[in-house]
Amino acid sequence: MRNPVDRNAERLRHIADAINQIHEFAHEISEFEFTRNALINNAILYQFTIIGEAIVHVDDKILAKFDYPWYKVRAFRNLIAHEYFGIQLSAVWAVVQKDLPGLKAIIDTILENEKL
Repeated sequence: MRNPVDRNAERLRHIADAINQIHEFAHEISEFEFTRNALINNAILYQFTIIGEAIVHVDDKILAKFDYPWYKVRAFRNLIAHEYFGIQLSAVWAVVQKDLPGLKAIIDTILENEKL
């Protein structure tokens, strides 16, 4: 059986990698291009699904140490997975631009502070 610390570190690194992928996909494009380019917006939505799934597998004891609305990360994954037909791509773009940098910062902080 895998060590829980290793599992937490692995999932947090999955999140960090997914955030980096989103940044790479969204770098130097406009909201208009994002909403019109199915390849890019589907790739970004997939990475958000990875983030939301991975966060479920990080121990709540670790997450509780850091002030962040973790329920929103999980809820966003559920929205993408279950309400895909109603996703507003402009709202996803807003998350990429406004919320993702904060999530990246907190994930980096957790990885550093928890010595994972």
